[in-house]
Amino acid sequence: MSLQERQKLILRGVFKALGPGILYAGAAIGASHLVLSTQAGANYSYHFIWAVILINIFKYPFFEFSYRYTAATGKSMLEGYRKLGRWAIITYFLLSLVTAIVNFAAVTKVTADLATYLFQIHLSPFATSAGLLSLILVMLFVGKYAFLDRFMKVMIGILALFTITAFFFALSRGAQVEPGFVPPPLWDTAAITFLIALMGWMPTPIDCSVWPSLWALERNKQMRYSPSFREYHIDFHIGYIGSAVMALFFLGLGALVMYGTGETFSANGVVFSQQLVSLYTGSIGSWSHSVIAVIVLITMFSTAITVIDGYPRSLEGSLHQMFPSLKMFGSGLYFFWILLLSVAAILIIVFFTRNMRSLLEFATILSFLTAPVFAIINYKVVTSKFIPSGSQPKRWLKLLSWAGIGFLIAFSLIFLIS
Repeated sequence: MSLQERQKLILRGVFKALGPGILYAGAAIGASHLVLSTQAGANYSYHFIWAVILINIFKYPFFEFSYRYTAATGKSMLEGYRKLGRWAIITYFLLSLVTAIVNFAAVTKVTADLATYLFQIHLSPFATSAGLLSLILVMLFVGKYAFLDRFMKVMIGILALFTITAFFFALSRGAQVEPGFVPPPLWDTAAITFLIALMGWMPTPIDCSVWPSLWALERNKQMRYSPSFREYHIDFHIGYIGSAVMALFFLGLGALVMYGTGETFSANGVVFSQQLVSLYTGSIGSWSHSVIAVIVLITMFSTAITVIDGYPRSLEGSLHQMFPSLKMFGSGLYFFWILLLSVAAILIIVFFTRNMRSLLEFATILSFLTAPVFAIINYKVVTSKFIPSGSQPKRWLKLLSWAGIGFLIAFSLIFLIS
């Protein structure tokens, strides 16, 4: 076989494997990027860029391990949890259930608020949230994984193009710092709380690391193809590195367009949406209003649809591992979790919060504080006897894992003490 033929064969295999990494990017490029990365730049300029870079590096192994386990065994990461011990799968299920309820509500709230502003919707929070969830549920119920896969590839491509375009336009104008502007302190309680929130969802919570494993198995069924480890890895890195780079673009947009303007973000989601779009267009130019509106909507809608698919899929898989007899219900358990979490999200939005910022902070901080637990479990799975020694992580990746676990624990303690 010639070199050209081998390259074509590799590209064909990568194309067949490509999908779970894009879905991961869609889940990651949402509130952590649009809201938190932008706010990091708007409030602190580039001072927290180190946090964005470090958290992406330190969380890297725990997402890679999910792909590694599936590539080595042909099974989902959740099976690795069960083989590790019932304590691991039960711990995952309970913690994931709590974070699922809160994160469902958070992404629904932010996305509904953005849609309310962009489409000038004059409805109650209940009606807007219920309408958004109903639209996504119809998409998932009718289109299932195949629709999700195709939809997200288009959305992420548009999002990347528009975001990078907006960034370079803002860069050409330069920062807009008002005379007499006083930078906020970097290490007071408010800054530390924000920093933990930023890292909690950057690039996405570690409990979501099992999702690409589950999506990969669905992709294999769709394509009737079992990718090699290399093909899995290429798909993973496209999604992971792509989302990390996009976080830097959003932070840069915040720093260039908003830092030093004297504006403060409202805790009301609809007002926040208006501020976000108007500040961008005010600096870049009124012509960009439609572009920015598309970026904002695609960013959060892509996160909403992947989160609303990912949590029910992982909770369903967890119950299958704990109680194999439940597989008799087929996809009924998946639909049960979607409906249950959707109802819980609407109840939280309507009765427990009208403050987008408080809900987001609670969701992101909860995700950060549970991160060390999921990180340790993922590490134990891929270094256990249930995965072939040849497929286990190299020494450098193990060292990075230990450093990542230490980093997550240290900052959790700093937050709790502060």
